[in-house]
Amino acid sequence: MPVVNPEKLVKLQHAADGVRNICILAHVDHGKTSLTDALIATNGIISPKLAGKIRYLDSRPDEQLRGITMESSAISLYFSLLRRSAPQASAEGDNGDSAPEVVQKEYLINLIDSPGHIDFSSEVSTASRLCDGAVVLVDAVEGVCSQTVTVLRQTWIEKLKPLLVVNKMDRLITELRMSPGEAYTHLSKLLEQVNAVMGSFFQGERMEDDLKWRERVEERITAASAKKTDTPMSEGTNGAESGNEEVPVTTGEYEEKDDEDIYFSPENNNVIFSSAVDGWAFTPKQFAGLYEKKLGIKRSILEKVLWGDFYLDPKTKRVLGSKHLKGRNLKPMFVQLVLDSIWAVYEATTGGPNGKGEPALVEKIMKSLNITLPPHILRSRDPRALLTSLFAAWLPLSTAVLVSVIEHLPSPPVAQAARIPDMIKASPGADHIDPRVRDAMSNFKTGEDEPVVAYVSKMVAIPESELPHNRRRGGALTAEEARELGRKKRAEIARAQAIANGEHADVAKVTDALSSTAIGEDGLEGEGDVKEQRQDPEHLIGFARLFSGTLRVGDEVYVLPPKFSPAHPHAQPEPQKATITALYLLMGRGLEPLTTVPAGVVFGVAGLEGHILKSGTLCSQLGGSVNLAGVNMGSQPIVRVALEPVNPGDLNKMIAGLKMLQQSDPCAEYEVLESGEHVILTAGELHLERCLKDLRERFARCEIQAGEPIVPYRESIVSAAEMNPPREKDLPRGTVVGVATSKPVNIRLRVRPLPEAVTEFLAKNTGAVKRLYSERRAEEEGKRGLDVPEDLSHDQTAEHDGVGDTGIIETGKLLSLADFKEQLRLTFAEAKGEKEVWGDVIENIAAFGPRRVGPNILVDATQGGVCGKFLREKDTDTDHGNEHSSETPRNDTLTAHDFSDKIAYAFQLSAAQGPLCNEPLQGVAVFLEEVNVTIPPEEESSTREKLGRLTGEVIKTVRDSIRQGFLDWSPRLLLAMYSCEIQASAEVLGRVYGVITRRRGRILSEALQEGTPFFTIVALLPVASSFGFSDEIRKRTSGAAQPQLIFSGYEMLDKDPFWVPFTEEDLEDLGELADKENVAKKYMDSVRMRKGLFVKGRKLVECGEAEDVEEVDTRVRCSLSMCTLHSFA
Repeated sequence: MPVVNPEKLVKLQHAADGVRNICILAHVDHGKTSLTDALIATNGIISPKLAGKIRYLDSRPDEQLRGITMESSAISLYFSLLRRSAPQASAEGDNGDSAPEVVQKEYLINLIDSPGHIDFSSEVSTASRLCDGAVVLVDAVEGVCSQTVTVLRQTWIEKLKPLLVVNKMDRLITELRMSPGEAYTHLSKLLEQVNAVMGSFFQGERMEDDLKWRERVEERITAASAKKTDTPMSEGTNGAESGNEEVPVTTGEYEEKDDEDIYFSPENNNVIFSSAVDGWAFTPKQFAGLYEKKLGIKRSILEKVLWGDFYLDPKTKRVLGSKHLKGRNLKPMFVQLVLDSIWAVYEATTGGPNGKGEPALVEKIMKSLNITLPPHILRSRDPRALLTSLFAAWLPLSTAVLVSVIEHLPSPPVAQAARIPDMIKASPGADHIDPRVRDAMSNFKTGEDEPVVAYVSKMVAIPESELPHNRRRGGALTAEEARELGRKKRAEIARAQAIANGEHADVAKVTDALSSTAIGEDGLEGEGDVKEQRQDPEHLIGFARLFSGTLRVGDEVYVLPPKFSPAHPHAQPEPQKATITALYLLMGRGLEPLTTVPAGVVFGVAGLEGHILKSGTLCSQLGGSVNLAGVNMGSQPIVRVALEPVNPGDLNKMIAGLKMLQQSDPCAEYEVLESGEHVILTAGELHLERCLKDLRERFARCEIQAGEPIVPYRESIVSAAEMNPPREKDLPRGTVVGVATSKPVNIRLRVRPLPEAVTEFLAKNTGAVKRLYSERRAEEEGKRGLDVPEDLSHDQTAEHDGVGDTGIIETGKLLSLADFKEQLRLTFAEAKGEKEVWGDVIENIAAFGPRRVGPNILVDATQGGVCGKFLREKDTDTDHGNEHSSETPRNDTLTAHDFSDKIAYAFQLSAAQGPLCNEPLQGVAVFLEEVNVTIPPEEESSTREKLGRLTGEVIKTVRDSIRQGFLDWSPRLLLAMYSCEIQASAEVLGRVYGVITRRRGRILSEALQEGTPFFTIVALLPVASSFGFSDEIRKRTSGAAQPQLIFSGYEMLDKDPFWVPFTEEDLEDLGELADKENVAKKYMDSVRMRKGLFVKGRKLVECGEAEDVEEVDTRVRCSLSMCTLHSFA
């Protein structure tokens, strides 16, 4: 294959109709990278013989070692579409009318290969926003897996047009030994599974649209009836007429959307059947062209009947439906004309008694297909060489995929016209976007004077030596450069293998030295090369897509952060201008320099370091600009690990490396705890390994020691049958009367468990609560003209803790205040029992916590409304505000309203750190019943001066009271849980169950995949027990089972951590301690020990050996003398 010149690709960027931006999406190990290799081979970048083996876009050594993709990477490919009359070209878009001349059209395909592992699903989210179409792969044997549903949902959310590829068809022949008829039945069921997933997305959106339509109808009817009521009697007739005019509009039927185009069907040419490892793929359209002349049936008709219950009458050569079979046993046309031919090729090349094929059958197939193969291929002893060569000449994979991409997936102008309006509507402050910006994006305007809008999905770290201006220009590598590159690559692989095998780090250093030292060179020069290699700094390149205008090197653009809103363009932090220092064409492992980039192109951009943390929007204007950075990440970081350098002097290096890692990884986060620990948050165990490897070898370049993983927990309360009697006999359970230290303030509150349905609702709608809170804060600032209080700034700095720690990914759209209150009211109504308690709670909610968005509520049940109402309507003022304003002149008198913010702040502190092990609370309601301020008359003049001291006392009192009320119930721990999906055969099923049970997991379901020998097991596994789980499963099953761990939220461990046996039976069975049975106490004590908290009943030495008294006495005397010396010093 000839190598395509980069200048040709740059030229094609300006022809927008010939550009396709696509991403390859699939579950892990479903063949994405192998398929990409076959497409890359068409441009001469790699040899077609190495396609599927070299994994070109897996440029990291650990990706090659593990055999999975960890980072999404892009490459630009050239493809020319020829229209010819030969049978081989019938797949390339021939309409049936043969044309003697050859018409060539050139296309540019910007392809992004994405990871399939759940730990790296954030890479899928960042890639999908840049593309216009998606190629979704499904394993023909494994079928629809967990990540398949995830990537299909991503295409639905981003409005990408999908193309389905049923990959690994060869497994149906070689592994499962299916007949063509059985394979057809299996493929039909597989397509039904995929379409069922797409149908569920459509149905959910349809129900939501129907609900909105009904609400609009009710609003119009209500407005019409109100208008009739308000109209004077003299104008009653006109009012009736106007009402009658609106009735037909409001009561019209709901317009159903057509859902035909969302489903996958081979007759619609949006399904490809392929085997990436064997290098072949086809669509029914290709076979329709092959059989058009043989059967005498038009191609357009054959395309519609090749798939489905259609049969070919062998005598009349007519197509029959299932109703006209009349008892005859005929094969479906797809089996007879398509699958039988594929099976015949496998039988001829790899079948036979010895597995070496049948040469006579091969010659017959070649003659019928008019194919000629080189003699050395026919004489080859490797059956697979003959197989791949035959398929490459007959059904090349690249032709089927790329032709389908060009014909089925949209170009940037068409895609943006369909996608951009919805993207703009969902962006923050959509009503304040400049119409000129909106028009330029929707209508794909690329003029000089048009506004420039680009979305940067992520930042990629590139070593300085790999930047284009530092690489050798033009031509092939010399022999010496090729040898040097080979030495470096071998050293990288050897180092990765040494680390994977647990060998000492010195092996990696030796390979570094050997790789940089050539034969006959001095050792000192080699050492110098090592130092130079280690000093190679990393630069951040933006991974971007231009939606309108033209971007040039040297242009100045505004960098909009993810929280930017055009309604307040100058709000802090105000967007800054950045100068574009370089533009790049992304070519997988390399970059090619560009001077200009037109709209509709995926490209790399330099000059954004220090301006973008993870993602952002570039815009040529600040006022009326659009924020496109609202991408929903598929996985939230759940695993925390504290890091420290082995050499304390490398602390600054580690901190700089962590900041670089945070920018270059879409999912990794870095924070410094109050204790001073440097903590990294990752999506899972494999993601953590990759981050630590990058830190040690690329970003920090120093030895780093990682602590034990920090797993989050939640604390809650329940009303259990066996609970201790209330602390206060005269008060209801959970009620506490707190008195400040100096006794001027008495606070009475009650703690109660929230209904489970309410807790789930609040956890799923944290985004709505956060938006309501920001609107309320902006409203209060506008009315009072005050600055933001100090405690509110904490919400900005730790916002991710509030949302991320809820453990549930936000779903659906943000609710308005009225919708939120209505749905919350319905959720409270579903709670069984105690309806009088929760009846009027919604109007009295004063705050949510922790971080003001969590699933706990503070209810103001006082007479005067001390803390106010959080869910009040915008046009109404609370009693609290009126009373407080009336009492403002009395500066020398303290009232309960002066402590409202202190009580709310104490609630936030209590909700963030529970009494069990300082973990956040979940599902707790705090009712504030009374706040009494009693000040003696002689101290009234100085009380206002004592407000500062009383502030701390009130916060401490409220916090302690909430803790006491919490412990008055039966406390529970909530464990972070993984949903584990495993596909395994019956032979290893018992071993899989054994590993899951040993790690306190629970099997949810086990189903046999019809037509295959594989079982799909779904289980729940505590995150705390998941470390090393994947490795253990692989070892126990000899690699036959691969688990996928998806964070599914928190599950209550139904055991009281403070429970001790007290009945005679329990004491006999468990003993006095019952340590072996109380798992909740073990979890609680482990967290308390990690945080340095007091652990009740913990013994430093248990069953220690007796020592000699004189030896102990000598040791004590020595320690005392050392203490004395230190005191003198």
